[in-house]
Amino acid sequence: QVQLVESGGGLVQAGGSLRLSCAASGVNFRNYNIAWFRQAPGKEREFVATITWSGGSTYYADSVKGRFTISRDNAKNTVSLLMNSLKPEDTAVYYCAATSLDAGLRYRSPYLYWGQGTQVTVSS
Repeated sequence: QVQLVESGGGLVQAGGSLRLSCAASGVNFRNYNIAWFRQAPGKEREFVATITWSGGSTYYADSVKGRFTISRDNAKNTVSLLMNSLKPEDTAVYYCAATSLDAGLRYRSPYLYWGQGTQVTVSS
């Protein structure tokens, strides 16, 4: 049974930082590209960042580029998202997702496995 569990969300003031973690089990972690998506109230779930299975390539949404950093530790089956210079518009539930496919990584459709999400709230 594949399981992705997010942690690290919380309440932070604008300009602050948070580090989210995604822990995977029941899957050969090294075979999967991992992404973070987010969903704000009343909005569609949107792509935030993704990292390839080797960690060799990363991709970011324009809205977070330069502020967020995605990384992974294949020995620990974890992926992290370091979020700096947070803005109120970053407020959302953040989800990690896994896919064994290599195309369309900015879109939801390739991702077969999803976590339950962790809430991030940025106050102004």
